[in-house]
Amino acid sequence: MLVFSKAKLVILSVPKTGTTAMESFLGPHADILVKEPPELKHAPVYRYNRFFRPMLEKFVDPGIETMAVMREPISWLGSWYRYRQRPFMEGKANATHGISFDDFVLAYCQGKQPPFANVGSQAKFLEPQPNGTRVTHLFRYEDQPAIHRFLEARLGLTLELDQENVSPRMELALSAEVEDKLRRKCAEEFALWDSIG
Repeated sequence: MLVFSKAKLVILSVPKTGTTAMESFLGPHADILVKEPPELKHAPVYRYNRFFRPMLEKFVDPGIETMAVMREPISWLGSWYRYRQRPFMEGKANATHGISFDDFVLAYCQGKQPPFANVGSQAKFLEPQPNGTRVTHLFRYEDQPAIHRFLEARLGLTLELDQENVSPRMELALSAEVEDKLRRKCAEEFALWDSIG
C-alpha cells in the first residue's frame, strides 16, 4: 500500500497485479509505504476501511481516493499457479508442483480450498463496504497504458516500471469444462473485471 498525501491518493496492492514493481518505483515518492507484514501491504478494501481510512481522512484529507488494479481472473490464477511452481517451493503445502493447472483451478473452486489453491479473491479484496468505502479508480492489469497515464497525471511523475516478483514463464490453458465451472463458481470475479471501463 502506498499513500500520497499531496495527490490525495492511496494505492491498494492487490496481489499478483504488478504492485511490487509499482512499490519499488513509487515507494521513494510516497509519504507512507506499507511493505510488511503482507496482511497490511496487501490490505483489502475492508481492512483499509477499518484501520487506514479513518486515520488518512483525519490527517490527510476527508476526500482521499483509492486506486487498485485487477487482473483478468484466469490470468490471475495462472500467475498464482506459476508463482507457486518456483523451485524453492517444492515440497511445501502451498506449492503447485505435480498439479495440473486444471486441478489447481478445480481446487480453487472448492468451498474449502487446499493450501496450494488458497490464494484469495480479487472480488472480495475489492468489495465495497457498507459505509460507501470503495476503490475510486479501478484499472485492468492488462491496460498498462491507462494505469501509467492516470498515475503520471495524478503524481506528476514519469513511470518507469521494471518487472519484479515475476512468476516463472510457462504455457497454461484451461480445459473448456474447467473454465465453465470457474466462470459459474466465481461469477463475481468475471463480472467485476468485465465492469471495468
